[in-house]
Amino acid sequence: MSSLPSISGKKCVNALKKSGFYFKRQKGSHIVLRRDNPFTQIVIPNHRILDRGTLRAIIRQADLSVSEFTKLL
Repeated sequence: MSSLPSISGKKCVNALKKSGFYFKRQKGSHIVLRRDNPFTQIVIPNHRILDRGTLRAIIRQADLSVSEFTKLL
């Protein structure tokens, strides 16, 4: 397993957009992305640096592996 990169919330949003997610809404510093097929909705905090546990949970919810996610960056 490859190690998680240290990235911002905005970079995470851009990587997930490449994998089929689109912007749904934003409330405060939390961005909601959605994918229709298969249906998935993910909330991403727009912080300068995402915690490793938060980033790992986002990658898991997106049904991606860490290596697939790093290729999208």
